[in-house]
Order: sequence, then C-alpha cells, then structure tokens
Amino acid sequence: MKKAVIALLILSLVGTIAVFGFAAKKVTIAVIWSGKELDAFESALVPFENQTGIDVVVESVGRDLPTVLATRIAAGNPPDMAAMPNPGQMKEFANKGVLVPLDGLSNLADSAKAFVDLATVNDHVYGVFISADLKSLVWYDPKVFKSHGYTIPKSWPELIELCNKIVADGGTPWSIGLESGAASGWPGTDWIEDIMLRTAGPDLYDKWVNHEIPWTHPAVKKAFQYFGQIALNDKYVYGGTTGELLTNFGDAGNPLFTNPPGAYMMKQATFIQSFIKKSNPGLVAGEDYDVFVFPPISPVFGTPMLGAGDLISAFKDTPEVRALANYLASAQAQEIWCKALGKLAVNTKVDPSIYPDPVTAKAAQLLANASAFRFDGSDMMPAAVGAGTFWSGVLDYVSGIPLDTVLANIEASAKEAYGK
Repeated sequence: MKKAVIALLILSLVGTIAVFGFAAKKVTIAVIWSGKELDAFESALVPFENQTGIDVVVESVGRDLPTVLATRIAAGNPPDMAAMPNPGQMKEFANKGVLVPLDGLSNLADSAKAFVDLATVNDHVYGVFISADLKSLVWYDPKVFKSHGYTIPKSWPELIELCNKIVADGGTPWSIGLESGAASGWPGTDWIEDIMLRTAGPDLYDKWVNHEIPWTHPAVKKAFQYFGQIALNDKYVYGGTTGELLTNFGDAGNPLFTNPPGAYMMKQATFIQSFIKKSNPGLVAGEDYDVFVFPPISPVFGTPMLGAGDLISAFKDTPEVRALANYLASAQAQEIWCKALGKLAVNTKVDPSIYPDPVTAKAAQLLANASAFRFDGSDMMPAAVGAGTFWSGVLDYVSGIPLDTVLANIEASAKEAYGK
C-alpha cells in the first residue's frame, strides 16, 4: 500500500511539473476567423489549455489581419503566433527574418508532405497547416443529372459536350459568382489555376506562381482562354457575364436547387458546402448535392488537385509557442477543428469518421489520393498580384477588356511586386 501511495505521489508530482512547467504562461495568437470558425478554433484549443495550463489568448482581427500584422511587426510588437493570410505572405515574413523556424516538431512527421513543403522556406519550416480545402471540385445535384440522363464528364471535350446538351435542353450549365466585396474576382482565379495545372502542368504552374515566366506567356493566355470558353459564353452561365460579375460567390450554388434548376453545375471549393446548407437547410449531402473532379484537359498532365489551407506561424520562440504549434499539427486538434467546419485534415492520422458527411469524406479521399497537388496560386503570389491585379484582371476579362491588355496589366504589376 505504501509503495502504491508513493507511486501515485510521484505520478502526481510528474503531472504537476508537466503542467506547471508552463505556469502562469500564455500565448497570443491573431486570427482572421470569426463566428463559427472562431468558435471551432477556440474549442480545438481547450484540450491543449487543460493539458498544459497555458492560456491561449485568441485575437480575432478579421480581414484586416495582413495590415494588423504588418503594423505590429513594424512597431516591434507582433503577436506570439498568427494565422497567415496566405503562404505567400508567410514567405515574405520568413525572408524578412521575423518568423521563428518550427523545425523538429514531432507532429509534423504525421502531416502530409505537400503541406510541410508549402510551409518550408530555405530548408526551414515556418508554419503549421491545421486544415485544407480542395478546390478542384464541381458541385451538382445527382438526382437532376440522373433525371436528364447527364453523365459526369471525364475530359474537357466531354464537359463542353455536356454544356451544349444542357443548353439544347433549354437549361444553363453553370452558375458562377465572382463578387466578394473587396476580394471580388478571386473565384475566377481558381478556375484559371486549375486550368493552368491541366494545360501547362505542375512544373510550369510553379514557374508562373514564382514569376519565372511572364503573365504574357502563351501558357497563361491559354488558361484564360479556356476559362473564357465558359465564362464569356452567356448561354453557358446563369445571368450571363453580368450575372457572374454581380453574383456573390456564396450565393452561386442556389440556382442549382431551384425547380426547375437555374443552373446545373458550380465550380467551387469544399468550404462552399456551408453556404449551400445555410441557404438550403433541407438538402442532404450525397443525395441532393454531390461533387465530381474538375476534369483533365491534357492527358499528359492528368488531374492535379488544387487547394488551399489554414496556416499558423510563430513570431516568438518560447516553449509555450512551440508546444502550441506542435499541438495544432496533431490529429487531436485537427479532428476537433475539421469536424466542426467540414474542412480536410492535414495530419494523416486523423480518423476519417470525423468527417460530417459523405461529400466531405469523398473530398478528403480525393486529396489523399492526388497524384499531384498545388496550393492556390494567387495565395502564393505577392499580395499586390495574387490579391490585387489577378483578381481585378479576372473581372476585367469577364467585363470584355481584351485579354492581351489584361495580361499586360498584370505583368506590369508583377514586375514591380516580385522585384521588391
């Protein structure tokens, strides 16, 4: 009995030391999230706080996060950690020497290599991805497809054939929403990036993102032109070009679920499911709506996957910061975060049963089996291009401005942005 008591006291002491090794410590983390996303993130932090005694103070600064970070860094008062607006900005911060390398975190060994590589700059890891979104998806109503005899296209010619069949039947193939406030145009960049991967291949895609080829390169022009086959065809798009310029991306799915359908397909990322369900709460995933992969164009390049993700980086190097970064890379944290939001986990040990519906589970499987994966190109580019002239260039192109002019304007901004 005495030995058992002593053993329990030792275990208790060890546990106390483990907790109070971080006694009275806290970590501040600035994020862009609000509402449901913020609630999910704070829920994911609870086990870490309970296990370590570290107080994690979450600062939700919204869409102003890039400006807030730049201002606080300049003032010498950055948060301990922050959600990066995009990997491109993470790379900029890393090159300026203001981020802390996170090499050696044990849970990074369980992260998908593609995402570890995306957070690596000059052979050092500067961030932890806590989730991903898959963008190479087309959303549709399988019951409507079946009733009309429409089949899932397996190539670009089959996709155009399907579009023509829908038009011949008196319908409109696509719903496209390019409006997103100050960020209007970004949904079109996803189209062009997916097309670029399928027509030019991942290697040239990387050179484009890094501005090793100009925006006036034939491969870039070709990607825009493929997009234009659909986006500039008023018979193919719900509301025509005017409609796609005015429709908010979050509302673009609604025409798929009217009777009769206003449109039959929408290209968008996994996160759009929350918008679909909010506007159409009675729909059942896998029955009333489903996804198929945006089809290949050039057989040589197959079907690469395009995506994005949520990335956390550190500005201060403390044991508490490293402990939190390692926890966020864990299956435990990502199961809570991804289950709440329907996002896709980056940690390969996450239990697949956490996905809330068959559509999300399908997307997770597609991501896991991807022969090639690339991150959203506009997110990897300097903000002046990726979140600036690329976005506005899509709007200009759909508005009718000649493509050569559009590409020349983006190239002029790219020369300046990458030069800096």
